[in-house]
Formats: sequence, C-alpha cells, structure tokens
Amino acid sequence: MPTVRAKKKCCRDKPRCKKCPVTLKRLADLGYAEREDGRVFLVVPKVPKKVMKVARAR
Repeated sequence: MPTVRAKKKCCRDKPRCKKCPVTLKRLADLGYAEREDGRVFLVVPKVPKKVMKVARAR
C-alpha cells in the first residue's frame, strides 16, 4: 500500500484535497487507509470514486 503524508493544515478548498488531514482520517474511519504515524497514512491503491467523494465532502 502506498503511503501518503497529510498536509499540516487544511487549505479550505471545496471539495477538500486528497492530502487533507480530514480526508485521510475519514478514509481511515471507512477502512480505506491506516494511520502509520502522526501524519503518515497507508492508503488502499484503488479507493472507489463514491467513497472518495464522501470523504472529500464539506
């Protein structure tokens, strides 16, 4: 699984970017990512489009 390092702070875009800490935490809660370290996540390579849309929603 590829690792993704979350940004320090959300940029407040709409929808949220893919490296936003909120998006990565939501993916982890849904089971598509695992927190490895503080800001480092292991993400499933093929996250379904509908799941990503839910995770990035404002």
